[in-house]
Amino acid sequence: MCLRWDTFGMMSLGLILGMLVGALPGFTTVMAMAILLPISFFLHPLVGIPFLIGIYKGGIFGGSISAILVSIPGTGAAVATIFDGPALTKKGQGRKALEIALYSSVFGDFSSDILTLFFIGPIAIIALKVGPPELAAIVLLSLIIISTTSSGPAVKGLIMCFIGLLFCMVGQDPLGYMSRFTFGIFAIKAGIPLLPMLIGVFAIPEILGAIEKEVSSFMSEKVDLSKVGERLKYEEFRRCFRTILRSTGIGAALGACPGVGQVVAAFVGYASAKKASKHPETFGKGELEGVAAAEAANNAVNGPTLVPLLTLGIPGDNITAILLGAFVAQGLRPGPRLFAEHGPTVFALLVAMLLANILFLILGYLTVPLFARIVTVRKSILLPVITIFAFAGSYVFRSDPFDLQVLVFFGALGYAARKLQFDVSPMVMAFILGPILEYSFGQTVNLAGGNLLHYMFIDRPVAAGIFMLIPAVSVLFVVRGVQRRRKARIQNSLMKGGEA
Repeated sequence: MCLRWDTFGMMSLGLILGMLVGALPGFTTVMAMAILLPISFFLHPLVGIPFLIGIYKGGIFGGSISAILVSIPGTGAAVATIFDGPALTKKGQGRKALEIALYSSVFGDFSSDILTLFFIGPIAIIALKVGPPELAAIVLLSLIIISTTSSGPAVKGLIMCFIGLLFCMVGQDPLGYMSRFTFGIFAIKAGIPLLPMLIGVFAIPEILGAIEKEVSSFMSEKVDLSKVGERLKYEEFRRCFRTILRSTGIGAALGACPGVGQVVAAFVGYASAKKASKHPETFGKGELEGVAAAEAANNAVNGPTLVPLLTLGIPGDNITAILLGAFVAQGLRPGPRLFAEHGPTVFALLVAMLLANILFLILGYLTVPLFARIVTVRKSILLPVITIFAFAGSYVFRSDPFDLQVLVFFGALGYAARKLQFDVSPMVMAFILGPILEYSFGQTVNLAGGNLLHYMFIDRPVAAGIFMLIPAVSVLFVVRGVQRRRKARIQNSLMKGGEA
């Protein structure tokens, strides 16, 4: 089913668009997926979802292009790539850096997709054994982890999570189907629409942020690949291969954990490569292994991050939250019953992910010279087009003008959150997972028959164990966050003292 010509065509288009957006400093993969999400609604599931997956894969790699050539990470996942990428370009080895980034990305992505394909079936079987108490405990634990590991203080993450839970309560009660918090507005009696919300919080703040930046903050000089060195040699790739394997394992392991994502994987992969290297002093000064480590790790997250999404309906990051919207719109509700009800379609999508990596390698190799010049495209041309797509995408799915008001509201909220340094990810995750948490917890109370403690600790010890983990996990992540910020303040003060 996944060997359709239109599947290959839309995946290729998605890969090219993803690399295009990723290569543009200031624009993100999340923004591209949010804006282009409505296109997938009008396509067959085996065409529309692979299109979004192509944007996902291409965007994560595309961020490395501007990171290597102009020292501006096109996406957050490419932040660790700037440690060695720009230094290689200054040495005249920019082409080598781009090619090792491409090969590492494809290898990490392909390997993690194979692991996902083989292990997601057994995990789905286990997920079928999960009842309402266990599901409520897992969702609550996931929300705590996502909130406390988001960027910034854990308190801010928990505040945004609480706001998301409030928004998800607008509309009908999932148990009694009674209207609540609608304030007489008929358009939200069925709840706040997900698509305008996603586009609002992810795309509008990016557009406004790009408008704010001065034109001089972007590169205006064209990057000529003919001046950035020769191609990567086989011996150089072989020298980096052990590092690529290590980072692939790290990225795949972290990808299965909700709330971790590509940025953390890239930093962990890079740090592990530097620690294991026989010449760690070369890292940060133009080391191919540094680029390989970061790019293999951040792309290896792509496959396993779908595991909690597909088996439990829990998105691990912003991108999988958008993919959740695509699955739901196609009538494929992620969760324990997904494989039982739509098994062939889901496995066809997983196989399409593997095939996308082959297209990824071919298209990436052919188009890297083109995208190396894309970093110079003027934002005055792109921003109006992106804004039109954002509003059109929000309107076209339901053709309801109210959705445009929702878009503007959440766009303003997302922009204010960015200015106040609040991460919107916990809010979006809580908005998506809140109904699942409420429904499963309500079922648990009904099943307990008035004796919740006895039911949880005697009949459902696994769920009780997960609930008991939540306070310990919360304290652990809060303490780690405080230590991390304290260490960063000390380092900043030392740097200022050294400059003085």
